[in-house]
Amino acid sequence: MIKKQLKLILVSTPIGYLGSGKGGGVELTIVSLIKGLISLGHKIILIAPKGSKLPFESEFLEIRLIDGVDQPSWQHQNRKDPVLIPSKSVLPKLWEEVIDIANESDAVINFAYDWLPLWLTKTQSIKIFHLISMGAESIVMKEIISEISELSPFRLAFHTKRQSKDYFLKTDPIIVGNGFDTDDYLFNKNENGPLGWAGRIAPEKGLEDAVKVANNLGEKLLVWGLIEDKEYALKIENTFTKKIIEWKGFLPTKKFQEQLGRCRALINTPKWNEAYGNVIVEAMACGVPVIAYDLGGPGELIEDGFNGFLVKPNDIEGLMKATKSISEIKRKNCRAWFEKKATSKVFAERVENWLYKGLNKKISADFKD
Repeated sequence: MIKKQLKLILVSTPIGYLGSGKGGGVELTIVSLIKGLISLGHKIILIAPKGSKLPFESEFLEIRLIDGVDQPSWQHQNRKDPVLIPSKSVLPKLWEEVIDIANESDAVINFAYDWLPLWLTKTQSIKIFHLISMGAESIVMKEIISEISELSPFRLAFHTKRQSKDYFLKTDPIIVGNGFDTDDYLFNKNENGPLGWAGRIAPEKGLEDAVKVANNLGEKLLVWGLIEDKEYALKIENTFTKKIIEWKGFLPTKKFQEQLGRCRALINTPKWNEAYGNVIVEAMACGVPVIAYDLGGPGELIEDGFNGFLVKPNDIEGLMKATKSISEIKRKNCRAWFEKKATSKVFAERVENWLYKGLNKKISADFKD
């Protein structure tokens, strides 16, 4: 079957510009998916906050930058909070641009975990598809995602099955995983490096547990990521008498993978239902085995004893035991898992299949009542 070339509009996260680190793993997801979709022959218009940059150019890619105030993340709001759109927010401005040019496209893919684009799916004739990037972090978000699932389930996709279970869905969820460019990550066979941790420096990411492990083992812990909560970071530093943490900052992928690849293990300690776990896959792409809490997405990425170890949440002793046993994991297993299940090409093919199927379906008759 000859596949139709699609002209797609991709709408970036409104939390910050691409490259700022504020969007967390969503930023990397967008970049990887654009690469993958272009490799499959599709044309892309990316609509993103002003300041956004991609690490590549293509004749199949157009970028439209929109000025505006960053949208607050639902991660930092209470479950019962109402929808909040600040004055001059970039979120509605992004979608004004989408509405203006939607007729030029076959479909729109939304990466924002926010209420407005989901609501627009109900009120506009635009073919909007949503890649949901988080678990149910608020009541109002859970309600509208569940509502769209009831009326038009093919417009929603999730990264993992565990993530999707946070929502009341009418049908079995569409799972697309995630994926990254194989050329961006070099395999490193060194088994004797330091311990590492990567992610946004915020309470829900649980950095303190990884620091406890390093402290108990008398080792340093290399930490990569945007310091989103400075008070939280300082509190962790002040908890220990000696400098356990070596802050590496938020780095571009090339520098990050070079440093990450030297680690003998990555420790991943989320305190919330992680939708996927980008840094886990990035580590495995470099050959680095991962020790993670069996919570949310990581539980679907790590095959216990093959490419890492899964530990019960909040079990420091379990983390230490797994860290001491990490030499049992063959680094080539980690890279092999990545190449089979999480490359940008594999990811793009899943998304492409989702779009083709969704575009062939009709919206429920009462969808826009």
